[in-house]
Amino acid sequence: MRTVSEARDYIENRFRESYKQFGFGMYAVEFKETGTPIGICGFVKRDSLPDADIGFAFLPQFEKKGYAFESAAAAMKYGRDVLGLKRVLAITSQDNESSGRLLEKLNFKFESLIILLPDAEELKLFSSGA
Repeated sequence: MRTVSEARDYIENRFRESYKQFGFGMYAVEFKETGTPIGICGFVKRDSLPDADIGFAFLPQFEKKGYAFESAAAAMKYGRDVLGLKRVLAITSQDNESSGRLLEKLNFKFESLIILLPDAEELKLFSSGA
């Protein structure tokens, strides 16, 4: 995205639509004390996967500080306790070892390599739950 208008359209058509359709989506991650946003974490339901998958992204200056683990652990608890998600998936690029380690700390297990879309890269698929 290169403009505020593109970002607004993406939020409206992807994030808000997910809340309407599935009851979940990506959530802002912010500092409790100041409300400063530092990233996003939450659930996505892709047509190409049978279950919701968890995702997270942080501004570069907030990466590798434990915020992804803290927010993903909270999202998983919310997903199970409130949303009733029995099984949650996660995908990473094959070279994203730090996200793979984070998912393993959250009790995700590597399942397989998958291709979600034609001509797309092969990704690692992880799962947690039933």
